[in-house]
Amino acid sequence: MASTIILMHNFKIMKIKLIEKIQDPCYHKNMELWDAYNSNFEKIEGVTLIREKEDEIPDGLYHLVCHILVKHTDGTYLLMKRDPNKPAWPGFWEATAGGSVLQGESALEGSLRELREETGIVAESLKELDRSLGKTSLHYRYLCVTDCAKDSIKLQEGETCDYRWVSARELLDMPESELLGGQMKKYIDIEK
Repeated sequence: MASTIILMHNFKIMKIKLIEKIQDPCYHKNMELWDAYNSNFEKIEGVTLIREKEDEIPDGLYHLVCHILVKHTDGTYLLMKRDPNKPAWPGFWEATAGGSVLQGESALEGSLRELREETGIVAESLKELDRSLGKTSLHYRYLCVTDCAKDSIKLQEGETCDYRWVSARELLDMPESELLGGQMKKYIDIEK
C-alpha cells in the first residue's frame, strides 16, 4: 500500500511535486516525519505529515506532541532553559522536556526518546497525566519520577542551554513571563 505524504502547504500541489523529490535520497534528511491522527487520537494509516509549517496542517489532521514533567524522588522538579536561538520562546524556562513524536513512534516511545535527548534521563516508564486536543496537535502529558544524579542532566545543543532543580513552591510561583508549559502546574505536588 502506498503512503500519501501531505506537506504542510497547499498539499494538492505539493503531493504532485513530492513524486519527483522522493527519489532524492537527501530529501528527508533533516526533516521530521510525523504520523497523522484524527481528533479521536486514532492514527490515520497511510498518511504522513512532514514538518515544515505546523500552522498549515490540513483541517482534521493532527500530529502527536509530548510533554514530560520531571520530578526527582526528593520532591524537586527539573526546569530546562530554552536555547536563546530557538525561534519560539527563546530563553524561557520550561517545566517539561518534550516535543513532536516521530513517525512510527507511539506517544510513550516518543516521550521516552525526547526525555533522553533533552535531559539525558533514561526512564523505564512514565505516568500519563492527561491528553488534550490542540489546533494541529494532540498533546500527551506525562510524569517522570527519577532518582538520577541531579548534576547528570545533559543539555541538547540548539534546544536547551541550562537547567535547574526547583522546589514545588518555586515552580508554582514562577511567572508566565519566565515559564513555558505553565499548564503543568496543576500536576505539581507541594506535599513533598
